[in-house]
Amino acid sequence: MRILITGINGFVGKHLCDHLRSRGFEIIGLDITEGSDLLGDITDSEFVFGRLAKENFDAVIHLAALADIKKTTEDPYATYKVNCFGTLNLLELSSRKNVERFLYASSANVYGVPADRPATEATPFNPRLPYDYSKVVSETLVRSYSIHKKLKVSITRSWLLFGEWEPQTRAFPRFVRACLANQKIPLYNSGQDVTDPTYARNYGRIAELILTKDEAVGEAFNVGSGNKMSVREMAERIKKVTNSSSELELLPPRTEFETDPMISYPSIEKLRRKLGYEPIVGFDEGVTRVVEWIKTLK
Repeated sequence: MRILITGINGFVGKHLCDHLRSRGFEIIGLDITEGSDLLGDITDSEFVFGRLAKENFDAVIHLAALADIKKTTEDPYATYKVNCFGTLNLLELSSRKNVERFLYASSANVYGVPADRPATEATPFNPRLPYDYSKVVSETLVRSYSIHKKLKVSITRSWLLFGEWEPQTRAFPRFVRACLANQKIPLYNSGQDVTDPTYARNYGRIAELILTKDEAVGEAFNVGSGNKMSVREMAERIKKVTNSSSELELLPPRTEFETDPMISYPSIEKLRRKLGYEPIVGFDEGVTRVVEWIKTLK
């Protein structure tokens, strides 16, 4: 199977590409930055229905999106243009080319503060920010193409993915770097937020199952490890793996909106039941791999 992956230069895209290639899939990588097989903008209709349409591929995994929460909040128009109109272009191209599968990478952000703990795929959407809404809109477009164009679609809603190549400004690599240097780890709101950190290589395994199992068609799947963890617990686990003497710096909330902890973690029962999924790399092993990668950057 030949797969087009959009946003392949992102850290999840790199993990996804590595896993699928190791499993015998042929990959075409598309990104707006240099270093991919194809360089192009998914909001550019001339590019999508011209240059990209000339490529041969059997399936699409659509990762490309504006995901920086601060930037997407400051510029909702750009967020909707890339995340929604770009998705619409990819859906239409996939329909015209009659691809075998279309996997859309949504986000746990569609649930906002979930009404259910753990959140299931039936938990009502509760978006808060423009990024969240852009994912809700795009999921609606994906559903429409499934119904009205008979496109074989699947949706993933991921919680916190981590791994090598992750931007160094994000919390996980910052925690690792602090531990390696035995520096304080700042935890706003005392690290009370709860999520489900999952090593990104596991997303590759999930994508593989979705692409190859008929049970995945027309379905949405929560992506996590099935183990909830507070941000403070996450920092403690990283400390333990790195044998660090770093102190946890328990700080107040950054804003009044963060006073109540964000408690959000998934049930992955549907992944297990329908696709037979189990994580292939656990948390501690994932941390070890990130540590080794960060050491190479020094």
